[in-house]
Amino acid sequence: MAILDRENSDGKAVAEGLGAPFYPVDVTDFAGTEAALQSAVDELGGLHVTVTTRRRHRQADLDQNRPHDLESFQSVIDLNLIATFNISRLAPRTWPRTSPKTRSAASSSTPLIAAFEGQIGQVAYTAPRRDRGMCLTMARDLVRSGSGCWPSRRACSPRVDQGIPDEFAAALTKGRSFPQAPWPARGVRQAGRAIVDNPMLNGQCLRLDAGQRFAPK
Repeated sequence: MAILDRENSDGKAVAEGLGAPFYPVDVTDFAGTEAALQSAVDELGGLHVTVTTRRRHRQADLDQNRPHDLESFQSVIDLNLIATFNISRLAPRTWPRTSPKTRSAASSSTPLIAAFEGQIGQVAYTAPRRDRGMCLTMARDLVRSGSGCWPSRRACSPRVDQGIPDEFAAALTKGRSFPQAPWPARGVRQAGRAIVDNPMLNGQCLRLDAGQRFAPK
């Protein structure tokens, strides 16, 4: 196991808690990401599972009189979409070469439910969430290449309610059917393990949302 995250993030502490090596990297530095991933492969001997999580949101409405800032839109796309694809394209060559019957490697991503219901002011945030459309295509591509792996199973989850104000957490959970309590991080972890363990899951986007649907605002 290896953790890749920004230098000043919580990634280093997470890695220490897991006894895993930590590789500082900004995933919008695409060449640096490739080098960091290769360093992890060199140290560990290969990767069986890659999980990408990323999140950057900049609130901005479309307006007839005030166009959305293009630079901020591009920066969100670079992190939330291009960086995810970059890791998805690099990961397969780190997976062990196995028989197609063993299918021992997987790639998973965790976009938020804004991929389905973007709210007002979230156009930049929701656009890259449509990367779920890449999921089945990547699965088919890699099967044709003879990789014999599960290339792309994605979990679509709400924001993990950690370290945010109580009133904001209450607003986030308001539309949930059950449970209505703040979404625990372990729910995402449990789903990740289930995705990897289940050999029939491939090319799918799964919703982990407690039955929640976002209103326009």
